[in-house]
Amino acid sequence: MNQFDPRTVILLCGIMSGLMSLVLFSLKRSYPQSIRGLGDWAGGLLLLFFAGVLAAMRGLLPEILTLSAVTSFYFLGLYWLLYGTEQFLQRPTPVIPWLTVIGILVALHVWFTNGQPSLVGKLIVINVGGILIFGAHAYLVSRFQQKGLGKWLTFGSLISCVGLQILRLVTLFVDPTELDFLGQTFINQFYTVGFSFSVLLFSIGVLLMASEQLRDQLEQLATRDSLTQAFTRRHWNYLSEGEFLRCKRSGRCLAVLALDLDHFKAINDTHGHQMGDTVLKNFVKRVNAHLRHSDHLGRFGGEEFLLMLPDTTLDQALQVADRIRMDLAKTTGSPFCTVSIGVTTSDGRDRSVEAILARADAAMYRAKANGRNRIESA
Repeated sequence: MNQFDPRTVILLCGIMSGLMSLVLFSLKRSYPQSIRGLGDWAGGLLLLFFAGVLAAMRGLLPEILTLSAVTSFYFLGLYWLLYGTEQFLQRPTPVIPWLTVIGILVALHVWFTNGQPSLVGKLIVINVGGILIFGAHAYLVSRFQQKGLGKWLTFGSLISCVGLQILRLVTLFVDPTELDFLGQTFINQFYTVGFSFSVLLFSIGVLLMASEQLRDQLEQLATRDSLTQAFTRRHWNYLSEGEFLRCKRSGRCLAVLALDLDHFKAINDTHGHQMGDTVLKNFVKRVNAHLRHSDHLGRFGGEEFLLMLPDTTLDQALQVADRIRMDLAKTTGSPFCTVSIGVTTSDGRDRSVEAILARADAAMYRAKANGRNRIESA
């Protein structure tokens, strides 16, 4: 059986961590600030780089560098990676308790190095500390709601690190010859290669999580109005075309509501555009409270919105419109807007969504002309 030199593997692991740290640092400069944690992941991998290089230099450098410094860099690096994930998921926890735990672990390692020398004691400290940090990190990632390869690759790499640390603890007591982590035994090779591979997988995993979040944010910008989070006009048109064709094939009704806030310009003129933005956001929030998951609200510009209700008859659409109108009309406080609504549904003669929109828009303008805060149908 070919033998791997653990010292070389550890050195390569450290260099690999350093390279991935540079990649994450470069991404931090190009990604938007809304994607957090990249710099912290890069910092954690950088500390693991220093830990790996110094560990590989054992016997060539003073022990204070190849033992105590390595342990400090190792635990701080692992925690910095965890902290980066907390920032990425926007679920920060207090830093002081973790730093206290790391301080205790490092102090115990120093004690088993200089105070009461014990190789078993040092390895127990390192592996128990690793299990604690990797386990907490894996639990945090498992609660991440986003689905994708990045999450599961990151989670899998962390779980494998927990398993490797447990394996290392078991072998300490089963076979005393496995104590030296630079020994060229099968278990040492398996542990060092497995840990190195897991660090690489973790780096790839967090890169994928960041890219997946960036993709989601870009998709959000392309499909949602940045102020109200209603669909953009372009995306609403795309959705309505699909629903129109589906309803036409099935012979079901597609209802469209044109909604326009009454006297909205007066709010901007009197109270300022910031208050007007608040009114628009509140309007969308209240409309969404009356909608099904399949309904789509889009902002067509200014204070004008369009609402698409698939598989909805005219009577059902009028009921939805009336609930929305009454909800807005009973608003207390100042400022607030009532709403004028035009309602229509598709019929067999419609050749496109534009024909339905034109009827809904005409009905909305009739509601405006007839006194506002009312509903007209076409």
